[in-house]
Amino acid sequence: MTAATHHGIHHVTAISGPAGRNARFYTQVLGLRLVKKTVNFDDPGTYHLYYGDSAGMPGTILTFFPYEHAAPGRLGVGETQETVFRVPEGSIGWWTQRLIEKGVAFEPIIKRFGETVLAFKDPDGMRLALVAVPGADAEEAWSTGEIPADHAIRGFHSVSLLLEEAGPTGAILTDVFGFREIGSEGSTTRFAVDGATVGGVVDIRAVGGFLRPRPGAGSVHHIAFRAKDDAEQEAMVKRLVENHGLAATEQKDRNYFRSVYFREPGHVLFEIATDAPGFAVDEPAAELGASLKLPAVLEEHRAEIEAVLPAIETPAAAA
Repeated sequence: MTAATHHGIHHVTAISGPAGRNARFYTQVLGLRLVKKTVNFDDPGTYHLYYGDSAGMPGTILTFFPYEHAAPGRLGVGETQETVFRVPEGSIGWWTQRLIEKGVAFEPIIKRFGETVLAFKDPDGMRLALVAVPGADAEEAWSTGEIPADHAIRGFHSVSLLLEEAGPTGAILTDVFGFREIGSEGSTTRFAVDGATVGGVVDIRAVGGFLRPRPGAGSVHHIAFRAKDDAEQEAMVKRLVENHGLAATEQKDRNYFRSVYFREPGHVLFEIATDAPGFAVDEPAAELGASLKLPAVLEEHRAEIEAVLPAIETPAAAA
C-alpha cells in the first residue's frame, strides 16, 4: 500500500472522570481547543468531548467519554499505553515549567528514538507525553491567553501500544494503514507513515506476561486511523478480511466522520474513520465547541439531555 499524507492517526478516544475537570485540564492546562461538545451517541446521557487544533483536523483530535463516578482503569497488555503530542523543538523546558506551575507531576525528560520526551498524566491517570519536533514551530497553532503559539501543541506525534507481540499488529499497520517499520529500541518497535506531519507514528511495546487491562477513567477506549473517503475505507476493510481474516463492523455515521471498528490481533479496538465531513458540518468554524450539538435523531430529547449534563467552561483563543 502506498503511504500518503492522509494516512495515520485520525483520533484517540478515552474514558475520563468528571467532564468539567477534563475540560479544564485539556483546554486550560494543555491549551487544546474544544472543537465539539456532543454526547455519546450510544449513551446520550453522557458527553462526548472532542479536543484538537483550531479546525479539529484529523491527527489532532483527542476525545473523551466523561463519567462523573468512573472508577480508575488499570493498564494492561492489549491496551494503548501512552498518547503523545508534538510541540516545537525548543518548548520542552517551557512545558516543564508550566506543568510545575499547574501542579502536574511529570517524569524525568528522556530520549526515545533520538527525540526529547516529557511524560506526565492527566487528572485521571491517562498517560500522556510531549515530544519536541524540529520544524513544528513553523506550523499554525491554536493558542490561548496562557499558552503562546510559539509553544502550543501541534497535534499528535504518536500512540504506543502495550501488546504481547508486535508482529500481527504491525502487519495491520503496514498492510492496511500505510505505515512502515522504521526501527526499534529495546522491546519497542516503531512504525511511521512517510510524509505524515501529524499522527504519523505508532510504537508497539512487546511485553508478554502482563496482566490484562481493566478499562476505566484514564483508559484509552479506541484508536481511529484515517481513511480519505468511503472508498478508501471500504478498500481497507476488504484488505483486513482478505489478508488478515478480520471483519469490521458495518459503517456508522458519527456526523463528523464515518466509522467502522474491529479488534486488531493484540485486542486493541481500532477504528477506521473518514476525513470528511469534519467538525464544521453543524456549526461555523469560529464557533466550534461553543454549544451542545446533537444528532438529528436526538434533537427531540434535547431538553432532557441538557438537564443531566454538567456545564463546561473553556477559554477563548488569544486575540
